[in-house]
Amino acid sequence: MRIAAIEAGGTKFVLGLLEVASADVAPRILTKRRIPTGRPEETIAEAERWFSSVFGEFGPADALGVASFGPLAGRFGESGWGRIGPTPKPGWAGFDLPGALGAALGLEPAVDTDVNAAALAEGLWGASHGLRDHVYVTVGTGVGGGVVSNGALLHGAGHPETGHVPVPREPDDDYFGRCPFHGACLEGMASGPAVAERWGAPAESLPADHPAWDLEARYLASGFLPLVHVLATERIVLGGGLGSAPGLAERVRSRLSERLAGYTPRLDEPGAMEAFIVRPGLGGDAGLLGAAALTIAAG
Repeated sequence: MRIAAIEAGGTKFVLGLLEVASADVAPRILTKRRIPTGRPEETIAEAERWFSSVFGEFGPADALGVASFGPLAGRFGESGWGRIGPTPKPGWAGFDLPGALGAALGLEPAVDTDVNAAALAEGLWGASHGLRDHVYVTVGTGVGGGVVSNGALLHGAGHPETGHVPVPREPDDDYFGRCPFHGACLEGMASGPAVAERWGAPAESLPADHPAWDLEARYLASGFLPLVHVLATERIVLGGGLGSAPGLAERVRSRLSERLAGYTPRLDEPGAMEAFIVRPGLGGDAGLLGAAALTIAAG
């Protein structure tokens, strides 16, 4: 089976044609391409042109999976699900992304948030393989999390918004917060743009001993508390451009242990925290593989 997979991000779309031999084995990426995220109509048109060329070379796809930036409006599984919700990205608020892509490619799309898709893929083939309760958190331009609970992606009236939970302001931090909606939520305090604005330099340029990294770990640890206490998850996969920074996972483990204060004995056992917060197993292809995983889960 061939799957047209799209990781629709706020700054770029990753397009791919994947081949699935078995649901137990990660799909093989036959070809992929990145295009910038422009206004909706021009982005969809560019994706349609690329897939038309690829289908001519490899043959048509059997399914379409879309892992999209959020928030997504509507209720999962109901009519209207997958429209882009409130966003500062010009032209995208309210846009019917699955409808536009489905019409352009002639396929009914399986659609979910990019982090939900990545969580599903990490559970099927990556760092959370074999677990029934796990979370994928990406920290980059934004902060988001996909939740697998009891073996299935978690959906309620909407999708989980782990990046917009409020976090207490650290006593040595007077930064207002980057989020245009909430100010000092997890995304507002710990996203890549927040780090750059607070310190006057992008995170990747800061040395390993810079105080930014400990502050980042403290905010992420606070944001992870609901994942421990409310979801009782078995594992957090920490990814994204900023989330994958060297040494950050180790700092977050230490700070999270402090905040748990012995209340969660299973995470106090030797080696438990090292197995609880881990790096992605699928690397930079988690989003694209996640889009394919959505079509497999949809049957």
